[in-house]
Amino acid sequence: MGTPVKFPTKKQEDTGVQRISTPTSPLKKRLYSIPEAAEYLGRSVWSVRELIWNGKLPCVKVGRRIHLDILDLDQWIDRNKVKTFL
Repeated sequence: MGTPVKFPTKKQEDTGVQRISTPTSPLKKRLYSIPEAAEYLGRSVWSVRELIWNGKLPCVKVGRRIHLDILDLDQWIDRNKVKTFL
């Protein structure tokens, strides 16, 4: 008949490769949709569209979809900072 197959016990399995159930650092997106960019900037969707249409905010077009680069959003914020309000 042959020898019976022995399966490893739980203790033997633990000494092997460690598996991570959830990644420690989730993948961060670089391109955002217009609604996501509007939320990031704290503005309305239409105001973000107007910034794109007026050429004040560059965009990435993939077919009919429009995406905004997070680096461009951060640069737009830096360009529009005001040091004194008066």
